[in-house]
Amino acid sequence: MGELAARFELETHVLRHWEDKGLLRPARDSAGRRVYGEDDAYRVAAILASKASGMSLDQIRTLVDASVDGRRDALRAHLDELDRRQAELERSRHMTQHALECRAHDITTCPGFQAHVSDIVDGTTRGIRFLAGHG
Repeated sequence: MGELAARFELETHVLRHWEDKGLLRPARDSAGRRVYGEDDAYRVAAILASKASGMSLDQIRTLVDASVDGRRDALRAHLDELDRRQAELERSRHMTQHALECRAHDITTCPGFQAHVSDIVDGTTRGIRFLAGHG
C-alpha cells in the first residue's frame, strides 16, 4: 500500500478511504495484506484524473464499479457541468482581459465592463458559482 501511495504522492489513508468507498479492490496475500498491481495503479490514476475534473467519489464509482448503475447518466451530467464551468471560465477570462486593457482604474465604472456583466446585474443570469464568493 505504501508503494502505491508514494507513487502518486498520496497518504495511505486515502487509498483505504477509496477502498471503503468501493473505488479500489486490491488483492490480498495469504496474510490478508493488500497487494496492489499495475491495474490498481491505472485505477488510482483514473480516480485522480476524475477528481481533478471535478467529479465526486460517487460519480467516479459509477465509472469504475460495473455493479453500479447510471454510468452514462453520470457522464452526461458531468459533461453538462464541465460545459457550464468552461463557459464561466471563458467569461472570467474575457472580463480579466478587458480589465487588463481598460483605462478605467475602477473597472466597475467602465461602460464596456458594465455591458459585459449587465445580465448579472439585471438578474437574467443567475447561479454564477465560479464568480460568486471569490472576492
